[in-house]
Formats: sequence, C-alpha cells, structure tokens
Amino acid sequence: MPRNANEELKRLRTLGDKLADELTRFAGSMTFVYVHTFWFGVWIIINVGGLGLGLAFDKYPFGLLTLIVSLEAIFLSTFVMISQNRQAKAAEIRSALDYQTNVKAEAEIELILTALDRIANKQGVDISDLVLQHNRARDLAK
Repeated sequence: MPRNANEELKRLRTLGDKLADELTRFAGSMTFVYVHTFWFGVWIIINVGGLGLGLAFDKYPFGLLTLIVSLEAIFLSTFVMISQNRQAKAAEIRSALDYQTNVKAEAEIELILTALDRIANKQGVDISDLVLQHNRARDLAK
C-alpha cells in the first residue's frame, strides 16, 4: 500500500503545530495589517489626548505599546520558525517517499526490461540496437 505524505503529515501535527500554522497564516495576511493599523491608530489617538487627556494611559513615547509590540514580534517570529521547521520536516518526508517510489519504480522497470528481453530472445527479435541506444542515453545522463 503506497504511503500518502499528506496523511502522514496530518497525523504528525501536534496541537502546537496547528496553533503555530494558524497564527503564522493570520500574521501573513492583510487582515493582520488592517487590525494592527487600526489598533495602533486608536492607541496613539487615545494616548496623545485625542479623545481627552483623562483617557491617556501610555504617554508619548508609548513605552507600554513598545513593550507589547516587542513581545508580539518575539512570539510571531517564534511561531514562524515553528511553522518553517514543520514545513522542512514535511519536505523531508515527501523526499523520502519520492525516493522509495523511485527505487520501487526502477526495480519494476528493470523487471519489465528483463521480461521484454526474454520475450524478444524467445521470438528471435533482435533488440540490440535499442539496448545500445538506451545505454548511450543512460551514459549521457550521468
């Protein structure tokens, strides 16, 4: 039974992997940009006194906002790296499955060629020109 890389990858995904993928997907969207633009705009308007000085809680130079944005950047970069590591693992699994498929196909092709050679010999058909042509093409590919 052939192995399906996508099914194996889905089976290997942990809750943390799913969370990292979803956060990375959201962070890479225009919705993320819009939400942050709105949030920063409101934060700055409130804290420069645009809605009244009594509402200001993080006066210029916005130290609390800077702290929050820095922490967010740390966590977002970590989630991006987690997703990238998982994607690298997925590529390795796909590569291993491709290799297994190629080895199996090569063995089956070799069996077919052997059977074809036997059939040709039994029928008295000369295929030496095909074999020579095949060997030249193989040598050129190396």
